[in-house]
Amino acid sequence: MSDPAPSDAPAWAAGLDAAQRRAVDHDGGPLLIVAGAGTGKTRTLVARLARLVDSGVPPDRVLLVTFSRRAAEDMIRRLGALVGAATARRVHAGTFHAVAHRLLRRHASALGLDGGFSVLDPGDAADLMHLARQEVGDSYGRDERRFPRKDTLLALYSRVVNAGEPLGAVVRRHFPWVQEHEEAIGRVFGVYTARKRAQGLLDFDDLLLYWRAAAADPAVGPALAGAYDHVLVDEYQDTNRLQAEIVRSLRRGGRALTVVGDDAQAIYSFRAATVRNMLDFAGHFPEATVVTLERNHRSTQPILDLANAVLAGSAEGYPKRLWTSAPGGGRPVLATCPDEGAEAEAVADLILEHHEAGVALREQAVLFRSAHHSDLLEVVLRRRRIPYVKYGGLRFLEAAHIRDLVAVLRILDNPRDELAWYRVLQLLDGVGPAGARRAMQDLGVGEGGDPLGRFAGGGGALPGRAQADAGRLGAALSDCRTDRLEPGAQVERLRDALEPLLRRRYPDAEVRLRDLDALGRLAAGYDSRARLVAELTLDPPSGTGDLAGPPLLDDDYAVLSTVHSAKGCEWRVVHVIHMSDGMFPSDMSTGSAEEIEEERRLFYVAVTRAREHLHLYAPLRYHAGGPFGHGDRHGYAQRSRFLPPAADALLEHRAVRARGEDTPLPAAAVPLGTAVDEALRGLW
Repeated sequence: MSDPAPSDAPAWAAGLDAAQRRAVDHDGGPLLIVAGAGTGKTRTLVARLARLVDSGVPPDRVLLVTFSRRAAEDMIRRLGALVGAATARRVHAGTFHAVAHRLLRRHASALGLDGGFSVLDPGDAADLMHLARQEVGDSYGRDERRFPRKDTLLALYSRVVNAGEPLGAVVRRHFPWVQEHEEAIGRVFGVYTARKRAQGLLDFDDLLLYWRAAAADPAVGPALAGAYDHVLVDEYQDTNRLQAEIVRSLRRGGRALTVVGDDAQAIYSFRAATVRNMLDFAGHFPEATVVTLERNHRSTQPILDLANAVLAGSAEGYPKRLWTSAPGGGRPVLATCPDEGAEAEAVADLILEHHEAGVALREQAVLFRSAHHSDLLEVVLRRRRIPYVKYGGLRFLEAAHIRDLVAVLRILDNPRDELAWYRVLQLLDGVGPAGARRAMQDLGVGEGGDPLGRFAGGGGALPGRAQADAGRLGAALSDCRTDRLEPGAQVERLRDALEPLLRRRYPDAEVRLRDLDALGRLAAGYDSRARLVAELTLDPPSGTGDLAGPPLLDDDYAVLSTVHSAKGCEWRVVHVIHMSDGMFPSDMSTGSAEEIEEERRLFYVAVTRAREHLHLYAPLRYHAGGPFGHGDRHGYAQRSRFLPPAADALLEHRAVRARGEDTPLPAAAVPLGTAVDEALRGLW
């Protein structure tokens, strides 16, 4: 239960339970807060921040590191309600990459960086990797066996960097199908790194590498560590080795370090995150204090009983047993379905059933292990006119027209950026890849000088039909180059210059131009173009919906999401589909005990998203060729190993009948032949 706060207690103490209060009041050495799902992690962290400020710690001497910009903004907003908005905004808060970017931009010259460096988003980094791949092409071009593509190379490169493991070890463990090309891959990585350095480009991994190098530097490191009295890190279970090394460098000996996380929700090993950072925290900081939060403020006890049973099968981890003082709640329902089609129909039926009972569609979510698992369900929802939105699709910055505008903004900050020039020049009428390369050579991109000035002055060896486009764009770039215009006005000016180019390039230009209008409204809230571009690149909106205000009251839709995308969310009703072995856990993630344990944690995350109702669905068979396969070829599935027979007592079991399956009928009152003949007799 929450301990009632004295009448003269500060605002931040209101409603904290005993364990939360221990975490908030802790002083001295390093603190690890093991926060089970739904136990008020954010509330506890914000209260600790407020308590530190109230006790006299200057807010600008506090560093708060989160895993999304939205999480940082939410915490600062909630902190502002406790200590005042102006005070809260003085706290240094942001993601690892955003904090690194601010540090490198502010101290570029001292760290040996060009202050005008550009940050590559993953799409541009992949394009640069492709150029490096082509440059090394002679060494593998005649090999009949396929060399890895740019996206595979970038994923491999990022895992090597973030895990701090040699290329050979990462290839053998995670990319064994490219092992024969290991030597050539190493050369590609060397070319990729050299091209970045020559053009003043940093990718996401570089931001962390430079921050770690600065923190470890004997001259710079102590100054960085001395800039903060307290460092607080959220979602510590999702840090990778590189991020953990940065944290340890900032807080040598663990002085005034607080990390918060749940080892049972460590589900991002594919991004090189490692739960070992949290499990080994006491080894890194022997003087650490551990406070465990177990009182759940989200789910009913029957849902928590299932979550606890899932965790009971784990081989290791911090012991915790979630509980709630809230009464009531029915047991989670396990629906056994004949096949995928019956599963999809059953989900749609229950979504509508809950809606009729007063649960809005947006308070219901369907979760699944992999994005394609919702394919058949989406067909059924569309047919039955149930509106939905799917999370885990195309991100805002991955849309081509958004990348077009961001490329123009990047040229303003770093005229040496050949990837940005290559993209922008191909927007001009009559300019293709070869023409863009010739124009870049004529402008001297990457060779020093002033390519932006030359382009605005009419340079670039462009064909005649491209001159009008180039003139409009060059004039807009000149207007924005001096920063006389505010960022919002710059985006509007560039959007107007790009409009005829986009109308010619994209058949759905009106929709895309409205996206750019939304981006202009977003830019109006920034004090500099560089900060706008950096935040768009480091933590882009998921879509234009993120740029809009709250939805209208009649905007209602069910949520479809991968479990990874659902982490941190909650709904009144949660449906988890494909609870069959090979689907959940995925058959691609059962090659080792570590992978199976991560799949178990992923299921735990899915279960703990539900507040009131949890529905699990287990198809008995899967048709060959996927849900749209023809014929009756199929295979039978076993129930997920995460729902063993021992969990049956915690579940309410339901058998789903296949749609169209024969239902016994009573005997006909009149023989059908007689009835038909009587009906026909009156026709002649």
